[in-house]
Amino acid sequence: MAYVVTDNCLDCKYTSCAAVCPVDAFREGPDRLYIDPEACIDCNACVPECPVHAIYAEADVPPQWAGALELARRVASTFPVITVTKAALRGPRCVDPEAG
Repeated sequence: MAYVVTDNCLDCKYTSCAAVCPVDAFREGPDRLYIDPEACIDCNACVPECPVHAIYAEADVPPQWAGALELARRVASTFPVITVTKAALRGPRCVDPEAG
């Protein structure tokens, strides 16, 4: 099983989740992060770090984002590994973590 980044990450790219990953499973796409399901060890370290609640265990992904794992399987390896915290993207599709 792996953890999955869902569409709540679109245009956000809060990266504190990537900085705590013990196996460098996070990949940085142009408008979001992905978790490489081949690298993820299912440790849960990233989940509490995500201010927009975009990360779920594979078995717990909400129905509206059911395709997120398959998307990650297809594209994660095409993007570079990210292991540090950077400034958030905070683009127009970003979910406001303060909105509750």
